[in-house]
Amino acid sequence: MNEQADVGYRDFQRWRPSVEVAFWVALSILNTMFNGLVAQIDHARTASWEPWVWESSSALLILLLIPFVRMVERRWPFRFDTWRHSLPWHLLASVAFSLMHVAGMVELRKLAYGTVGRHYRFGAWWPNFGYEYLKDIRSYFLIVALICLSRLWLLRQQGEAKLLAEPDDGPPVEPVERPERFLVRKLGKEFLVNASEIEWLQASGNYVNLHVRGRDYPLRATMAGIESRLDPARFVRVHRGYFINLDYLAEIEPLETGDARLQMRDSVKIPCSRRYRAALRERFGQSD
Repeated sequence: MNEQADVGYRDFQRWRPSVEVAFWVALSILNTMFNGLVAQIDHARTASWEPWVWESSSALLILLLIPFVRMVERRWPFRFDTWRHSLPWHLLASVAFSLMHVAGMVELRKLAYGTVGRHYRFGAWWPNFGYEYLKDIRSYFLIVALICLSRLWLLRQQGEAKLLAEPDDGPPVEPVERPERFLVRKLGKEFLVNASEIEWLQASGNYVNLHVRGRDYPLRATMAGIESRLDPARFVRVHRGYFINLDYLAEIEPLETGDARLQMRDSVKIPCSRRYRAALRERFGQSD
């Protein structure tokens, strides 16, 4: 493993909040400058400062609402395997996003106009809100897309796993049908991860993320395809999208729905569906 690259990644993680804030602020400033110039050309008969008030007030509110979008995306992740479930919630959130955006920017514009003795009129609320929502829903999902791309980039920086291949000549050094190790490629370097160190596995579209010591290594495989490669004495399926390593399971919390919530040793909580809950309890000699 490349220790220098690993240190660099840890340093980036320490500065990550500041980097993300700087990115969103810079993007907002560039977008405001571009839109302000376009608006000034389109509204040449208005006072030169007015288009800049319109665009800057809109940009400032969108910037302030980014934490809201991140919170929604964290609650309902927008991934290949979850987007059908998440989309209705995001559409609902986009309406709330637009309402807060429009209400906030109108108040800022009224304040700006008032400082020069002018009165800002937004017009009839609902017809104008419909127009604003068509723009806001694009902004909302652009922010979601950038968040998803950022997450994907971070996964690639952490590394990508693959199964050990059978050698062209001679017998394999270990079983390839149920490998004891996975080969991980990270920043141009390759190293081995012991299967016993994998805490849980999570489906993500055409990939399965191997979670090891706080990091996710995406493996190009399906949950059905990887199941036969895992040691059944150690790994158990607890959800359509999750396998866990029983060595890292700390607590099973039953839910009223019949499902359960699993707490791992690092305090991460993983869903356990009713379908797999009984089998999990039997592994520990318990019954419902």
